[in-house]
Amino acid sequence: MDRLLSRAVDGVLRMSAQRVPDRIAVRYADRAWTYAELDAAVSTAAAVLREPYHGLALPDGAKVATYGHNSDVYLVAFLACARAGLIHVPVNHHLTGDDLTYVLEQSDSSLVLADPALADRVPDGFAVKALRDAPGSLLDALAEPDTYDTDRDAREYVQLLYTSGTTALPKGAMMTHHALVHEYASAIEALDLSEDDRPVHALPLYHSAQMHVFLLPYLAVGAENTIVDGPDPAVLFDLIEAGRADSVFAPPTVWIALANHPEFDGRDLSALRKAYYGASIMPVPVLERLRARLPGLAFYNCFGQSEIGPLATVLGPDEHEGRMDSCGRPVRHVEARVVDEDGKDVPDGTPGEIVYRSPQLCDGYWRKPDETKAAFRGGWFRSGDLAVRDAEGYLTIVDRVKDVINSGGVLVASRQVEDALYTHPGVAEAAVIGLPDERWIEAVTAVVVPRGEVTEAELLDHAREKLAHFKAPKRVILVDALPRNASGKILKRELRDRFGAS
Repeated sequence: MDRLLSRAVDGVLRMSAQRVPDRIAVRYADRAWTYAELDAAVSTAAAVLREPYHGLALPDGAKVATYGHNSDVYLVAFLACARAGLIHVPVNHHLTGDDLTYVLEQSDSSLVLADPALADRVPDGFAVKALRDAPGSLLDALAEPDTYDTDRDAREYVQLLYTSGTTALPKGAMMTHHALVHEYASAIEALDLSEDDRPVHALPLYHSAQMHVFLLPYLAVGAENTIVDGPDPAVLFDLIEAGRADSVFAPPTVWIALANHPEFDGRDLSALRKAYYGASIMPVPVLERLRARLPGLAFYNCFGQSEIGPLATVLGPDEHEGRMDSCGRPVRHVEARVVDEDGKDVPDGTPGEIVYRSPQLCDGYWRKPDETKAAFRGGWFRSGDLAVRDAEGYLTIVDRVKDVINSGGVLVASRQVEDALYTHPGVAEAAVIGLPDERWIEAVTAVVVPRGEVTEAELLDHAREKLAHFKAPKRVILVDALPRNASGKILKRELRDRFGAS
């Protein structure tokens, strides 16, 4: 592990290429790369970005935005930026218009590496090079090997990792090689990642969880990785049944979709050994249903946020009993406290905000000094997550600080109400919000995606049976779908805006 911590991000791949050069590192579609081939491809791509004879000649520290869907070339582009001394800017491939322009302009991106199908969305004034599937693409350039190798300073920035933006405009967390490599080491240890695992990477690679908690750490241990376009249940079921995947990460929204899929009960999923969930809170009833269907499967709860790389805490498979709603304890390189508004520790069992201190943390937000100052106080990072700590150090997330509902002067955590609703068989998904109310200040309101036929009255009665009267929803709104960001988090601010005036 000490050998890993001394590396730059691209050195994580180089280390495995030296140790297991002929082992398959990555499969995507009909392509497969050994560790030696992938490392050589990264050097070639770095030369394409830096050397004048390739036509780009980007200067040291230039920002390179990558705007594409999952692929092997997306991974090569990130590692090439790391090797070339450039700063990678992963861009949500769903962004268009002003949202896309904001990220590209705010990051000062000099070049956009884009899938051809997305290139027309890039605003005028930005240089664009195709990632793949077009003449002269980065993938085409890999056919003519080149070299570009430098020793990077671990304190250099390697990525501007934009936050999800659930409550405001995204902020670019400034990540160093040092921070990300420490996070990789934490992930390997806490998640029991092994070179014998066969992970499938189905979530977007522009999101920090799939790239930095799983793909890069798995490259560090020398595992065989499969990248797929997205979390299509049929594709995942096929890979598991074929023995090509035994490890899957997905946010709760995807696990819910898998559990609700009509083929879930009929497919042979016995080869699946490790199930990782995170990015948002997993409803306990859904987790119980998954564990009942797959009793031999090891479940890991991964929790954190972009600013810390993003893994901060883990609840391991042998820690779930009796604490199914916990997000676990801090990983090796993270210190965590639970504090009040003044930054003072609160007693165990008392809700407070989680604050972190860690070498995994970002250095602040790109070109946002006021937001950086507000987030970092006294050497600790304010997470915005409200949690309770128990006597053994296990943390349970109560809510986002901004999502706690003030109902009649009493604070109500939306998660408890959501868990109660999920115990009803007619609830596929639920999000609980507070809406302005003359009597209650904020009325507890449930927005529900139904499964089958269910009425508002049925769900209100069910919630009243499960909850104290002041926590039970005053209203249930039935919808076809819930708005989410790229990582699967439900955008409650959009629900508040949509239904607040109704």
